Amino acid sequence: MAIDLKEIDPALGLMRDFSKITKGTTLQIQKMRQEAIFTDAKVPAKYKCLGGVLWAVSARCEPCIKFYVQQAIKYGASEEEIGEFLAVGSAMGGCVGEMWSLKAYKAYRDETQGESSLEEASCCSS
Repeated sequence: MAIDLKEIDPALGLMRDFSKITKGTTLQIQKMRQEAIFTDAKVPAKYKCLGGVLWAVSARCEPCIKFYVQQAIKYGASEEEIGEFLAVGSAMGGCVGEMWSLKAYKAYRDETQGESSLEEASCCSS
């Protein structure tokens, strides 16, 4: 299945051009992301993707939330696992954390109800 990154955020449609003017920086970030997040090691990739969701909630990055929710699902995260991570975001962030965790839960629901699709890309790939 393929993601149209522009569906996550229209600016992501410019990643190829952005990569050219930034001397491939986005490709280097994608390589780091692949090794650090999307590879099973002592910690399975699923949990690292859930950590990405939690970080995105904390950073209030809606495109990142959508992308990492999709990746968490792809790597096998259940609704309950996502819920436990979002509970941390809510507890640590108070009212604001709860709102952004709720946005992440909506992204999960949208994804699992067939409103989006997955691809081997990142929100920030070239």
